[in-house]
Amino acid sequence: MSRMIDLHCHFLPGVDDGAPTLAHAIDLARAAVADGIVAALMTPHVHPGRYDNRIVSLQDDLHRFKTALRDENVALEIYLGGEIRFSFESFEWILQGEVPFMGEVDGFRILLLEFPHQTIPVGSIQLVEKLIALRIRPMIAHPERNKMVMLEPERLGPFLDAGCWLQLTAGSLTGRFGPQVRSIAELIIRNGWAHILATDAHNLIHRPPYLAEGRAAVADLLGEKMAEVMVFERPAQILGRL
Repeated sequence: MSRMIDLHCHFLPGVDDGAPTLAHAIDLARAAVADGIVAALMTPHVHPGRYDNRIVSLQDDLHRFKTALRDENVALEIYLGGEIRFSFESFEWILQGEVPFMGEVDGFRILLLEFPHQTIPVGSIQLVEKLIALRIRPMIAHPERNKMVMLEPERLGPFLDAGCWLQLTAGSLTGRFGPQVRSIAELIIRNGWAHILATDAHNLIHRPPYLAEGRAAVADLLGEKMAEVMVFERPAQILGRL
């Protein structure tokens, strides 16, 4: 089994719509390890007005979860990130140093940026350009599940041109979100637009921490080497583990 690193999941208990309790969180971590995941970036929603998660409180949550995993002998390395909702209030939090980043690559801090599911908001590209100017590279979360991208995948072009990276959800490639999402995900993969694959796991039933199935789908489309790059090499580089 290949070692894999998951850079988008919602295990931290009680902070968003992911694991509601510590017991659920530990079960998710165990399932991730069983799937071949050796390290995971906790990416709770940072959504001003809905999930007011800030870096200081999240660091405490991470520490408690790390301790629990050690006590339960769950061999998963965990790190702190966040899934930052697109908004101008979020941009203020970024400027104030209130949000966690995924890591740093080539002098750019990497920020997991989430658009609303229905739309790409007006002003999105301008916000992205401001972030790039601040040497912050947006990693756009699950673009294949955005309704506007599903209608017109070429809408991703300006964001790629601006320097954004894309994170695809493993389950999108295996049909967990339906055939339309799957076809868009495959198109993104074939075009070479996707940077990493991650689980976006929230629970064991509908949104499980299964990365291996997505890795296999990438291997079928682009070959074994690129599958390894998307689930291990690039994630390790972002975490600073290479």
